[in-house]
Amino acid sequence: MDDNDVLDRLRSVEDPDLGDDIVSLGLVNEVSVDPDRISISLALGAPYSPTETQIAADVRETLSDLDREIDLSARVESGLSADEQVLPNVENVIAVSSGKGGVGKSTVAVNLAAGLSQMGARVGLFDADIYGPNVPRMVDADQRPQATEEEVIIPPEKFGMKLMSMDFLVGKDDPVIWRGPMVHKVLTQLWEDVEWGHLDYMIVDLPPGTGDAQLTLLQSVPVTGAVIVTTPQDVAIDDANKGLRMFGRHDTVVLGIAENMSGFICPDCGSEHEIFGKGGGKAFAQENELPYLGGIPLDPSVRTGGDEGKPIVLDSDSETGNAFRVLTENVANNIGVTKRQQQSQR
Repeated sequence: MDDNDVLDRLRSVEDPDLGDDIVSLGLVNEVSVDPDRISISLALGAPYSPTETQIAADVRETLSDLDREIDLSARVESGLSADEQVLPNVENVIAVSSGKGGVGKSTVAVNLAAGLSQMGARVGLFDADIYGPNVPRMVDADQRPQATEEEVIIPPEKFGMKLMSMDFLVGKDDPVIWRGPMVHKVLTQLWEDVEWGHLDYMIVDLPPGTGDAQLTLLQSVPVTGAVIVTTPQDVAIDDANKGLRMFGRHDTVVLGIAENMSGFICPDCGSEHEIFGKGGGKAFAQENELPYLGGIPLDPSVRTGGDEGKPIVLDSDSETGNAFRVLTENVANNIGVTKRQQQSQR
């Protein structure tokens, strides 16, 4: 048994999204065969995503009859030098965006981050909404950031997530009245002067619209992909389309469309009411040939969880929590597709 024998076996492992085997796609970085161990480095870039977890399981199954330990690792090269990397220890940066306010973007960002953390991933949640930061309330984070002697900020943690928000740095009721250059400066400092450590995912909750914070992120940080949040109604879809065009102009992958407030299920009678309409987000995704990440119902428990700092995705008995878990898995899977496509094209 040598390296080529192992590669021949791995040709039977299919990538379900890209439609070919992992060897032909260039997803096997390296194979090393020792008398007691086979070490394999795979180009998988979405930790804990269901699809990539299954690919790794298929690799193990393919080699299971060999009397050797199977040691798997995952690595995707960024293509950037160490000097060019703004967040060298962050594997994936996910921007959560909306064209307009009031569609539940922060709710989706918080539950996405908490859902990834619940899956086992190392997660950072960056509240980049300079003018209306509310992530700390939504996760009940009352601990303030600390600083080292070198003036590096140590972010607080909640639900296994490292947190950073402008809300930590200003008075509770103080308005933030800044022009564009100040927004750029503070966001850049918060990315670069925070001890994030090694993260599988950083979720960035952007303010509504297509303004200074969005431009700073897209021009300064290697964003893996964006999630666009909308409600079913036409006015929200119109604004979501503007956000889609913004990401397109900056060559940023859109991981998919999330439809929030997708129908209200009456807790008393069980009937469904389409208060904001239904299906607009799904139709928008189809029209633009984008993945539809799922619909989140209009559920009072989401509001309660946000006010009390308990993300509903962590409630294993909640149907709405399950909708967020499905969305989380879809986002992770689509990051994997994006990373593996990029690898196979090199």
